[in-house]
Amino acid sequence: MTTTTDTLPTDLYRSSDRKVQADARVRNAFGLPAGKAYSCPGATSICDGVCYAGKIEKQYKAVFSRLNGNLELLRSLDIEGMTNALRIMVWQFAAECDKKGVEKKFRIHWDGDFFSRGYAIAWANVIREFPEITFWVYTRSFVPGANVVPLIAGIPNLAVYLSVDSENQEFAADILAEFPDVLPAVLSETMDEAAPINVELTGKPGAKCPELIKAIPLVNSDGVGACVACGLCPMGKAPIRFASKKAGRK
Repeated sequence: MTTTTDTLPTDLYRSSDRKVQADARVRNAFGLPAGKAYSCPGATSICDGVCYAGKIEKQYKAVFSRLNGNLELLRSLDIEGMTNALRIMVWQFAAECDKKGVEKKFRIHWDGDFFSRGYAIAWANVIREFPEITFWVYTRSFVPGANVVPLIAGIPNLAVYLSVDSENQEFAADILAEFPDVLPAVLSETMDEAAPINVELTGKPGAKCPELIKAIPLVNSDGVGACVACGLCPMGKAPIRFASKKAGRK
């Protein structure tokens, strides 16, 4: 690829997220503002009530400003324009990884979600262009009227997780039946409450997020975040479960 950073008039902003970092020197996550008013057409009342990313936006106005800048830029573009903007951002990420010898793992949407089918197509285009990068994403954009899964499923270097709770479980079942390479990431108040949903969807209770149950640190002594150190979600290895209450993370 001969693209240079000079071809993008307004950069999209990549974020740092300690939990997903492969190396603190390289920002390897991308976000948009959360909520149905912004980028999350499939948001449920459950996720709205516990959204950690949304809380960060409210606490740090500069974070919201950068994320909203990403959203405004993307919404101003057609599919080709969005593809080019994302391409340049990912190219910059890959170049930094090559320069610093960092593993190429990229979290799509540490905050926010796929806000349109055109935007999902743009991401699919770019992910296919960078087969050397491992991408992973959790999405609630799989409900009627906002289903992007057919556009992003089956890409070898992208692990797709449906963010499932009791409110969208029925829709998730239909998607998982059609796309066997897609996996559920179930959220409930406790790990025990999340397990039956995964069992109904996949026949398995799903792995407990090891960082939440304190099986591994948020960042290890080598500066690698829990998600990359664990590898379950980035590599799409298994159904996963999360608990929103600390008392339920056992």
